[in-house]
Amino acid sequence: MRRHIALNGFMGAGKTTVGKRLANRLGVQFFDLDALIVQEHGPIEVIFERHGKAAFRNFELEALSKTVENAQPGVIALGGGAVTYPPTLEVVKAKTFSIWLYLSIEDTIKRVRSAKRVRPLLGPNPKNSKIIGLYTGRLSVYRQSDLIVEAAGKTTSKLVTAIVEHLPKELL
Repeated sequence: MRRHIALNGFMGAGKTTVGKRLANRLGVQFFDLDALIVQEHGPIEVIFERHGKAAFRNFELEALSKTVENAQPGVIALGGGAVTYPPTLEVVKAKTFSIWLYLSIEDTIKRVRSAKRVRPLLGPNPKNSKIIGLYTGRLSVYRQSDLIVEAAGKTTSKLVTAIVEHLPKELL
């Protein structure tokens, strides 16, 4: 591959699951931005509690920048809000081919509410209005992706196949 592929989308869209499978299919390395941050700085919940959202966004930028500068092109699962931080969005646009794993707000609410893990920005029992507010606030940056793929109703395998079919030939 000639550039990294960055998967973005709201929490619960399947960035990590799809990213691992896509990387395997393309024969490249997979990078999970959240996992890289945890490895370097500790649990995300603790980062938010002790240092706040701004520090976390800086850690995302740092992890992404290191990955795109130092690693062979692979697939990167971004955090759900990574592209809302303008410096991170700039790196994504300049150094990656970005793919938005799109889910409708209804599907997003179902996935987020059924997830077992607590999302730092939503808390342990998020209200739909809070999810909707965060979701709608991020749409404008998600729409700036190079490719938009509908994620609802597709198995991971079908989603990966759809992505591969729509990747520009000059990327591979």
